[in-house]
Amino acid sequence: MESLAAEGKESLYNSSSSESQQNRSPPRKSSPSPDDAEKTTHLRFLLSNAEAGSVIGKGGSTINDIQSQSGARIQLSRNFEYFPGTSDRIIMVSGMVDEVLKAVEFIFSKLLDEFYVAEGDEVDPESKIRLVVPNSSCGGIIGKGGAIIRSLIEDSRAGIKISPQDNYFPGLHDRLVTVTGTLREQMRAIELILLKLVADSYYNQSVNAPFSYAAVAYTAMNYRPNGAGVKYQNNRSLSKEDSSSVTLGVADEHIGIVVGRGGRNIMEISQLSGARVKISDRGDFLSGTSDRKVTITGPERAVRTAESMILQKVASVSER
Repeated sequence: MESLAAEGKESLYNSSSSESQQNRSPPRKSSPSPDDAEKTTHLRFLLSNAEAGSVIGKGGSTINDIQSQSGARIQLSRNFEYFPGTSDRIIMVSGMVDEVLKAVEFIFSKLLDEFYVAEGDEVDPESKIRLVVPNSSCGGIIGKGGAIIRSLIEDSRAGIKISPQDNYFPGLHDRLVTVTGTLREQMRAIELILLKLVADSYYNQSVNAPFSYAAVAYTAMNYRPNGAGVKYQNNRSLSKEDSSSVTLGVADEHIGIVVGRGGRNIMEISQLSGARVKISDRGDFLSGTSDRKVTITGPERAVRTAESMILQKVASVSER
């Protein structure tokens, strides 16, 4: 987990940009009740690497400015810490309900300005926001027979969809709540959703591990970025009964991102996953390919975690 509050002091916002954001920010139809407003809560959602860079700003100046204006705390997962099954990072905004909503409003307004183009001056651009919500808290958003989610959609006029629990990722206890519409519609939907979550005691406890996905053991078979080959072997019962081994093929030009400067990345992968990672020497390729051999050994859970982290790193450089 990486807190960016201390990165840089220079402010990228000026009075004109702040006024522009305030003008675009939708007035809320209602305010949280006094009891809810006093509660400390959080909201997690996904951002692409490009969007994350925009929110951080040069030297962390933009994120610092948003924090000072809203009163909320903003944290962002590291480059390799993606939400499982995606190449998107997780951002968490925490504070009082009003502080969280204000910070989220600033962030979405900035992203709309930079990444979405309106079809005309009189048409507000529409976008998609993916919130990260624990499985156990989704029932409070859906309601009996879908009654609550229907009322949220009717009130906000936003599209709201909740992903099914993904069986490809054992150990993942979160689902994605996708909110689509204009900024006004999205912010109203997020306010209503957040007020539902604030009342959930389990949701408030989930803030303790906002970016724990590196430890999620899952198979990456449905996530094969360019530059990474398939698994070439999977041998069980090596020196211990609970040990296994997987060999990946990684394009020679992408080995550097796996190793990192001075071996920093590969050491970090080993430490976080608990697996041993060995890369073949230069010129030692998998038969019939130009892929270097990346062999991962250890307990099956550790091997899967290391494998997913390596594939995510390769994906990040392949997408560029």
